[in-house]
Amino acid sequence: MAFVRLTGVTYYDPNSAHAGYILFTGADSVTRLIDLNGTVHREWPFAGVPPRIIDPQLTGGRRGDIGVQLSASGDPRGGIYANGTVGQVNWAGETVWEWGRQAPGGAARQNHDWQLLPNGNRLLLVTVPRVVPGLGPRPVGDQGLYEVTPDGAIIWEWRAGDHLDELGLSDAGWDALRATVLRDPDDPWGYLEINSAQTLGPNHWHRADPDSVFHPDNILISCRKANVVALIDKTTKAVVWRLGPYFDEAPGAQHQRINAHKVPRALDQLSGQHNPHLIAEGLPGAGNILVFDNQGGAGYPPAPLGIYAGSRVLEIDPSTRQIVWQYTAEDSGQPPWAFFSSFVSNAQRLPNGNTLITEGMHGRLFQVTPEGRVVWEYVSPYEGSGVAGEPEVREPRVPGVDRTSTTPMVYRAQAVPFDWVPIGAPAAAPVAVDLRTTIGA
Repeated sequence: MAFVRLTGVTYYDPNSAHAGYILFTGADSVTRLIDLNGTVHREWPFAGVPPRIIDPQLTGGRRGDIGVQLSASGDPRGGIYANGTVGQVNWAGETVWEWGRQAPGGAARQNHDWQLLPNGNRLLLVTVPRVVPGLGPRPVGDQGLYEVTPDGAIIWEWRAGDHLDELGLSDAGWDALRATVLRDPDDPWGYLEINSAQTLGPNHWHRADPDSVFHPDNILISCRKANVVALIDKTTKAVVWRLGPYFDEAPGAQHQRINAHKVPRALDQLSGQHNPHLIAEGLPGAGNILVFDNQGGAGYPPAPLGIYAGSRVLEIDPSTRQIVWQYTAEDSGQPPWAFFSSFVSNAQRLPNGNTLITEGMHGRLFQVTPEGRVVWEYVSPYEGSGVAGEPEVREPRVPGVDRTSTTPMVYRAQAVPFDWVPIGAPAAAPVAVDLRTTIGA
């Protein structure tokens, strides 16, 4: 019997959803801009890691510029080694900036995140293959940050391997980390798998106390495999604030505890988290940290997790380290496992207080109200083949273990304001949709 997967827009409440476009790269490595009716308005034949439409205030007023990968590195390890050149193309698809050949080793090796800064430079999350002190004699996939000028010069650099003692690992954690690196020094996703790097930007914490750690230039990163969210001081390069890797509250089984949905409450065990960032000024929750807590297997040593696997989106007050808002499947009246992505994914706060969520493992994009009501849902119809769900890894590294499969995976999605693109708002009126009652019919 053939398997049927419902795709496209499956639910849309135009009266409650925040209007705008959605940008994402499908598993077919094509980046598309869709409206909430599901209509594709623009395609670029490039993948983005992640793709991002750039705020016209950073492009001299030009609308529709997008950051993407422009060429692959050809490195057979794939993963965090995959990007050859990255850059910026305009609405017409013409390259206006490209970088990578000037990089150490002749390839950008950018992965997981990037940001165009207000000063015109770019912050790039990159791979730095090297021997890391304390992790053995063989080169590994260390990760780091570059600040790159428009002419391609690297003017600031940070390498994770120089700051491992600032991540809070226990003795058992260090033993587990070293054992992991010894077992697989060629891991294509790196021993930390840093999946996010964003400057904080202007925020009320810094205005209230200019000497606080929340300087707008400081950089928030996420170390997926270590269960650490860390803040890097741009000037000293030191880790000056962090969440994880271990928590005082009982770890795991978040969905089985009493008061597991009561907020505010102390933050409990993060595991495999993605895309922590400070909610920007002007948005509901500004100054809090929004993070997609995958609850996927991760940690040194591995974090104990609950039986009923389910992901969470958490909003965290950085001053109290308490959860002040959350979304789980149970907030939509579903069992916890109905919302779960053990890897990839992100969340973005919208101007009306809703949150756009990417349940990336399943290619599901949806928008929820503060109360947890789903008001828009879209399932990507664009599939691709890869190993263990990662399209960038084309060949199995362990013959007979990894097998190529078909996936609808979406790494991240971005909500894009109408006035960020030259076509403005779509001409077609929003159409209410509810296909949920037809599932299984």
